[in-house]
Amino acid sequence: MSALQIDAEGFRLHDKPFRILSGGLHYFRVHPEQWADRLRKARLMGLNTVETYVPWNLHEPRPGEFRMDAGLDLPAFLDLAAQEGLHVLLRPGPYICAEWEGGGLPSWLLTEPDIRLRTQDPRYVRAVESYFGQLLPSLLPYLATRGGPVLAVQLENEYGAYHLDPAHLGHLATVLRGCGIDVPLFTCDQPADLAQGSVDGILSTANFGSRAAQSLVELRAHRPAGPLMCTEFWIGWFDRWGGRHVVRDASDAAASLDELLAAGASVNFYMFHGGTNFGFTNGANDKHTYRPTVTSYDYDSPLDEAGDPTEKYTAFREVIAKYAPVPDEPVPARGDKLAVADIRLTLSAPLLPNASALSTPVLSERPMTMEELGQDFGFVLYESTLPAAGPALLETFAVRDRAQVFVDGQPVGVLERENHEHAVAFTVPRAGAVLSLLVENQGRVNYGAGIHDRKGLAGSVAVNGTELTGWTNRPLPLRSLLGLPFAETVAPPVGPAFHHGTVDIDQPADTFLSTAGWTKGNAWVNGFNLGRYWSRGPQHTLYVPGPVLRPGRNEIVLLELHASHRERTVAFRDTADLGPVEE
Repeated sequence: MSALQIDAEGFRLHDKPFRILSGGLHYFRVHPEQWADRLRKARLMGLNTVETYVPWNLHEPRPGEFRMDAGLDLPAFLDLAAQEGLHVLLRPGPYICAEWEGGGLPSWLLTEPDIRLRTQDPRYVRAVESYFGQLLPSLLPYLATRGGPVLAVQLENEYGAYHLDPAHLGHLATVLRGCGIDVPLFTCDQPADLAQGSVDGILSTANFGSRAAQSLVELRAHRPAGPLMCTEFWIGWFDRWGGRHVVRDASDAAASLDELLAAGASVNFYMFHGGTNFGFTNGANDKHTYRPTVTSYDYDSPLDEAGDPTEKYTAFREVIAKYAPVPDEPVPARGDKLAVADIRLTLSAPLLPNASALSTPVLSERPMTMEELGQDFGFVLYESTLPAAGPALLETFAVRDRAQVFVDGQPVGVLERENHEHAVAFTVPRAGAVLSLLVENQGRVNYGAGIHDRKGLAGSVAVNGTELTGWTNRPLPLRSLLGLPFAETVAPPVGPAFHHGTVDIDQPADTFLSTAGWTKGNAWVNGFNLGRYWSRGPQHTLYVPGPVLRPGRNEIVLLELHASHRERTVAFRDTADLGPVEE
């Protein structure tokens, strides 16, 4: 590999003109045993480069606790890219957006009540410098200046749309250079934000999905000489719970790509392969109304969520072939899929009476937020006692993001941030009844000022106008379900419960878990958290990577928060159901 050069005419590599043909492929959204397959398919589509973000919140889940193993083994991903002959655009943040939980910023930053994220706030800057100090040394051998695949490194992400501190980008550039990053740095912004998101001496690039010629004109007006590049060429979009599945016509996207390449620009498809927001990692948006993102990050990409080529793959390959060599190999075939009907979940374990098996309680006068509890993902179970019997009006200051309310274990209401709900009325059966609120973090906001998004019960709780004090806070990150006393039950439990079943398979393969007939919750297969399901859709199946399964017996667990399927069954399907398409 050779270092990327930038001159007045454009990019140069090996002392020859070079066009970046890249596609987004986030290693943390793909099972590591599938990285090589996805990278090979990128090359076969005609790409010479792949792009990936780096999620700070997964790599440093606690201050100073740094991880780069298993599905976070970024060096292994870079090795595989190099073996495939692909270059890499690295986007290490610290903020990444990406429809990812908190935009990739770790939740523990929010333990500081007045911290100003993405600014020169000394507390934030110290944390960023520490993070880069842990992340970057192991990546230096992968820079193109040292023979590795990384051609360039992005400076922050779309800062022009945030722009709270003009000095911040310049400082981050100094930090990256000080850590040994000697390949070109670049920024990316939507055309209207280029002026606020650029730094002197650093390549400015643009993000857009249509009007390619006009967007490139705006980029050229901002940068009179040098390469033209679209760092996020939006060829699809993400979905939100309660919406429809968003798609973009392949021929329309291909025409925009042709327009872009005809202008001599470089491109990075956002996304080439979207992957999955496994576990609790989806983000959310909040433009006056909170909207959580779904589990699937299919993004209507050239490779679908299971890594199979779509119509866009062929359409883009044909356009790329007009401008660059494309491997003389056939389009990869669709992978084998597994289908198994009527898998019974015969064992159950109610959540509320078994919460002590999953967490250690923390006592406080007022409810504590997730961040105060040192928790990033999952749920918190809050419990207190009600002083008197009779009619009660429960009022909360802020529910982040969804609270199920119980009195003596019986459900009495749900409060949803998305619906701006703060209060619920019920009847207390006796003095000293136990009030329980199971609060779900549905995903921290990943864009705009809303990234300061603390979870759980934020603020006080009152009953009939009097603040309720004396709380037991139970963090439920659900990293492990060991210790749950599963047992056979004649009827499904009332309220939130875990449901367990097994299925025997001969040959593992990719599949899609159908949760039809269930209401809302999370699903695990062999201990791997597939993500959230919700009957409101649009998504009605969860992608199960083949490597998660094993020959013989496999375990399935659902945490159902509401009404269980009457027959308590699930199924493996051979096709995805991402819901009705947005017109």
